[in-house]
Amino acid sequence: MQIVFQIINENYTLYYMLTSKETRESFKAFFASKNHRIVPSAPMVIKGDPTLMFTNAGMNQFKDIILGNVAVRHARIADSQKCLRVSGKHNDLEEVGRDTYHHTMFEMLGNWSFGDYFKQEAIDWAWEYLTSVLGLDAGRLYATVFEGSPAEGLSRDDEAAAFWAKHLPASHILNGSKKDNFWEMGDTGPCGPCSEIHIDLRTGAERRSVDGAQLVNGDHPQVVEIWNLVFMQYNRKADGSLEPLPAKVIDTGMGFERLCMAIQGKTSNYDTDVFQPIIRQIGRLTGFTYGGDERRDVAMRVIADHVRTIAFSITDGQLPSNAKAGYVIRRILRRAVRYGYTFLERREAFMYALLPVLIDTMGDAYPELSAQRTLIEKVIKEEEESFLRTLETGIRLLDRKTSEAKAAGLHTLNGADAFTLYDTFGFPLDLTELILGEHGMTVDVDGFNVEMRKQKERARNAAAMETGDWVTLSEGDSRFTGYDFFESEAIILRYRKVKQKNRELYQIVLDQTPFYAEKGGQVGDKGWLVSDSEAIDVIDVKSENNLAVHLTERLPEDPTATFTARIDREKRRRCECNHTGTHLLHEALRETLGTHVEQRGSYVSPESLRFDFSHYQKLTDEELRKVERLVALKIRSDFKLEENRSMPVAQAKEMGAMALFGEKYGDEVRVVKYGGSIELCGGTHIPSTGMIGTLRIVSESSIAAGVRRIEAITAEAAEEYFFIQQDIIRELRSLVNNVPNLIQTIRKSIDENADMKKQLEVYASERAAQLKKEILAHAAERNGIKVIRYTGSGNTDFMKGIAFQIRSESKERFAFIAGLSEGPKCTLMVTLSDGLVDEGYSAAQLVKDAARHIQGGGGGQPHFATAGGKYPEGLPLAVEAVLESLGIN
Repeated sequence: MQIVFQIINENYTLYYMLTSKETRESFKAFFASKNHRIVPSAPMVIKGDPTLMFTNAGMNQFKDIILGNVAVRHARIADSQKCLRVSGKHNDLEEVGRDTYHHTMFEMLGNWSFGDYFKQEAIDWAWEYLTSVLGLDAGRLYATVFEGSPAEGLSRDDEAAAFWAKHLPASHILNGSKKDNFWEMGDTGPCGPCSEIHIDLRTGAERRSVDGAQLVNGDHPQVVEIWNLVFMQYNRKADGSLEPLPAKVIDTGMGFERLCMAIQGKTSNYDTDVFQPIIRQIGRLTGFTYGGDERRDVAMRVIADHVRTIAFSITDGQLPSNAKAGYVIRRILRRAVRYGYTFLERREAFMYALLPVLIDTMGDAYPELSAQRTLIEKVIKEEEESFLRTLETGIRLLDRKTSEAKAAGLHTLNGADAFTLYDTFGFPLDLTELILGEHGMTVDVDGFNVEMRKQKERARNAAAMETGDWVTLSEGDSRFTGYDFFESEAIILRYRKVKQKNRELYQIVLDQTPFYAEKGGQVGDKGWLVSDSEAIDVIDVKSENNLAVHLTERLPEDPTATFTARIDREKRRRCECNHTGTHLLHEALRETLGTHVEQRGSYVSPESLRFDFSHYQKLTDEELRKVERLVALKIRSDFKLEENRSMPVAQAKEMGAMALFGEKYGDEVRVVKYGGSIELCGGTHIPSTGMIGTLRIVSESSIAAGVRRIEAITAEAAEEYFFIQQDIIRELRSLVNNVPNLIQTIRKSIDENADMKKQLEVYASERAAQLKKEILAHAAERNGIKVIRYTGSGNTDFMKGIAFQIRSESKERFAFIAGLSEGPKCTLMVTLSDGLVDEGYSAAQLVKDAARHIQGGGGGQPHFATAGGKYPEGLPLAVEAVLESLGIN
């Protein structure tokens, strides 16, 4: 790549301004020249790690290597990783878009060493890349080093400082606190000091006025961290103590968007070519120009940031929903819609139309955007339209709450109502404040914050887990034997106690295990750990950082014993039938509907299977039947399982294996083949399709725009389903004397019933007219009010119809009071004319006051109300009480 030197202005000298695409490729090329393996980004949505929903740092995909659960295959690695952060330091979602350099979705450029090079090379190569390759002004760079922590017996990282001294003057090597310069994976696990690289992007005059060293880590928008070099050299134990790591790790992360800001001579990430094409398109779609109004500028930044997050989440298989990761994505999308609605006057969906520009900007590096463009557009458009309707509903609710508050003489909306608007309708506090301000009102911010804290505390308590230190009994790796065996001889490598929701469990790692750990949509096995003296129930098996963790309610009496690890074979077999069923179903759907069908998710248990797939309309009954017939044919063909447990991923794709977007694949994959069905899959499967017996689809529905869901059952469950249907048909036949044509007979019965219903309606209408005439004949005028009374047996709904007829036909002041008895229960009904309501009378208050006579209660509206009771004998007194309240005696 040819780099041309030029001067941006008198204050800031740069090399030729690389585009964002060129910058990303230059980073990869530089570290490839340092013998690093360049790997693709892992999905932004994480599967198989209970501690994380999203990739929030470049190191996430290497976590299992860092923890020692997976052997190191490449000692040096580099990549550009798509990440998502919506909480934590500087990452409050509500703040994104307000400043110039924080985002939800961002790219992290990183290089790693697993037991290879350490501090010196990491520092030297970072300096070489920034100054020699990119040509950043060395005088604008600062490095921080860990200042030490006497409380933990940790001294200053003089080693890193000495390496920096080769490149920077002492005034640009700054001490950093443990908070800023000691990185930890979590409460326990690998950790170590880190060294941050900051750049001062201020003008020359500003730099001369205030020393940049004073602004490092001070949240200044032009003095920002661009690269963090983490030196993992310790392991944090549960008791807080530190021990040296056997293999040291280098983990670096550089914010791509901030780097582009520095290279392109900008003072805002949003002014770079990463965001400007999207922002300009927002301007074209809305008719507003970026830079003309601060509130509109914030809205444009929010939308430009959030549309990236939403699009990449969908490509990784995470659709907006009301639970877990899906809720986070829906919240981000709705925040963007809300900003467009409030500040850019958008009343119709428009964000989906930004996708072509996003693909042009990032599609080369992330081809999944182009591959799934139709799905992304459909999902975003449907979500936008849905939330715009919700916004209108929320605004009406806020208008009602505002009117109620004003009627009560209040000028502040209570915090609980504001929080309901936030939690249910996606109204951030500032939107509620904005709307209230237009009505001369404020919101109880403290009350809102109390409700927010309560919600966060509930979420923390639900997810909180206390974990003890691992107790290591034997060194070694854990090996899965479950593809070939239902039981294996095993010893415990390590175990620990965990506590969640006041329940104590034990996590156990075996040296070899037949237990399948939950992942890829397939639930974990259940079974037993059997020794000579006892049998321990294994209630579940989870996959944590690529390690099978067995959950038990108690620890073996002798953890050092040799065990037989034995799975529940019957549950495994049913699970295998259902898992294999998803493969056959996938192939049949593609044969029936077209090759646009791709798996979007699945769930496999011993009881049933669930298969989500891309398709844009409801399947017809004929299509569903064809799919079932195709699956049945594949089952009867009794295709044998053909598998290759270690095939190069490129070779697998060449032979037609289905690779799913949003899944992380290594260099080698497991290929599962049944006839023409070829998939990359790590789950367990039945030896041959004939063992499935049959598959029955029990439901088909929509779960998101362009995504359908089929739920189905196989084997014994399908047979039982068939038997139940047979029993229902047999019982129906017996009800109609076993006629030969059941459907024709039922249709005839339905038609006859409809005719009888019409006749009854005519009779009821005639009866109502006759009863209304009789009731009105006994009406009497008292004190200027026409009093209409009825006491006797009757149906409440029937009498309500008469009351509403009288009300619609009468123009005079009247009160209709009815006392109805239905067996041991009774009803008091009051209907008032508009004139009486205007005078201040309320039917709801009248029945409420009189209901005591029938030992009941009720309410309603000012013009109509009812009260139910259990003392019919009190109806005459109740009617008289209503008349008395009206001033009629």
